[in-house]
Amino acid sequence: MMSWQTILAIGSGGFIGAVLRAYLNGLISHRVPHELPFGTLGVNLIGSFVMGCLIAYFMYSSSLSVHIKSFLSTGILGALTTYSTFAVESFLLLEGGSIGLALINMSLNVFGTVIMAGSGYYLINSIFKS
Repeated sequence: MMSWQTILAIGSGGFIGAVLRAYLNGLISHRVPHELPFGTLGVNLIGSFVMGCLIAYFMYSSSLSVHIKSFLSTGILGALTTYSTFAVESFLLLEGGSIGLALINMSLNVFGTVIMAGSGYYLINSIFKS
């Protein structure tokens, strides 16, 4: 059973992450107008990179409480990144006949987020190992 403190930490982080997602998504979409949903892609790539960094950092730092870890990872980053929006945007591209754009969007989100998470992880891991 999750403690009320952990639930509060996740909820507080979720509020921050959701607001940050709306802001960054709008900022990216406004600056990079395109048929591809670059706003969603941007927040997913950023969030995945930061998550990779955090996971590596958590491995080396035992001083952070479960509440802080939950606040940052499940809360902020869980609300910042968005799989459901990516899925709907990809579906709408397919539905609208933009099969090529849909495949590009799906590839960039799926492979890009994994690459970004790994990059963040290896960056922090290499800092701690040196």
